[in-house]
Amino acid sequence: MPARAIGTGSISFGLVAIPVKMYPAAQATAAVSFNLLHQPPCGSRLKQQYICAKEEVLVPRNEMVKGYEFEKDHYVVFTPAELKALEEKATNSIDITEFVPIDRVDPVYYDKPYYLAPEKGGEKAYHLLAEVMRESGRTALARYAARGKQYLVMIRPGERGLVMQQLLYADEVRPFAEVPMPDVPAVREAELKLAHQLVDQISSETFDPTKYEDDVKKRIMADIERKVEGQEIEAAPAEEAPAQVIDLMEALKASLGGDGKGAPARKSEASKQTPRRPAHRADETGSEKSGGRKARAKR
Repeated sequence: MPARAIGTGSISFGLVAIPVKMYPAAQATAAVSFNLLHQPPCGSRLKQQYICAKEEVLVPRNEMVKGYEFEKDHYVVFTPAELKALEEKATNSIDITEFVPIDRVDPVYYDKPYYLAPEKGGEKAYHLLAEVMRESGRTALARYAARGKQYLVMIRPGERGLVMQQLLYADEVRPFAEVPMPDVPAVREAELKLAHQLVDQISSETFDPTKYEDDVKKRIMADIERKVEGQEIEAAPAEEAPAQVIDLMEALKASLGGDGKGAPARKSEASKQTPRRPAHRADETGSEKSGGRKARAKR
């Protein structure tokens, strides 16, 4: 079914303003969700309630206020009017500040993607902007205010039109320097050569997402269907941990076919299976997600 626009706005740079509609690029409904229920024989869905940690009583929503913790267990309370005053005013204008080479934006900053489509009257300018970015290999960085916040976004040309990628701010990304890294021994030339051969043999010039499927989601949905039909689900036996690589050269040669010149060794069926992941904890809304489509129980 056709996508539904979630908002409108305009891309602005210089004196040019391009009216656009915004569409979600990701599908939130693609996750398998489990609701929290009262155990059988009741089976009713549970409701979320808030309890005062000090008085240990249920707190109704009309007695709730929002506060900011400025130091441990000390809060400053805000009224609804004050919270409203703090919000950034929505302008619906995507204001381009600069164009940069697309490979200069580290994907670690990528957050939510959206599709942008031209509104009536903006088609020519829309496609002109997309084409000039394709030819120049550049992407646009912009500011966008909506829902009480200001967002840093990147506009880049996609396969059919423009994609707006919401970005994380610098203070929202943990620097790699904080990750402890052991001392790495020098890589030998022979190892590097074999590694290049292995990479070349399993390389592609394009990314085709249709080649990949979420095998865990398919397995979970199949198990859910069996459960709906009244069958029991048995846990699969734990898979053995892969053997630790002792000799890097021997591992590279084995991957290339034994002598370092043959075709890459094919993965066994066991190695292709995706290991089971532990169940996720329930979130505050009383639902539990594990990466797949939403499962609906059949009555």
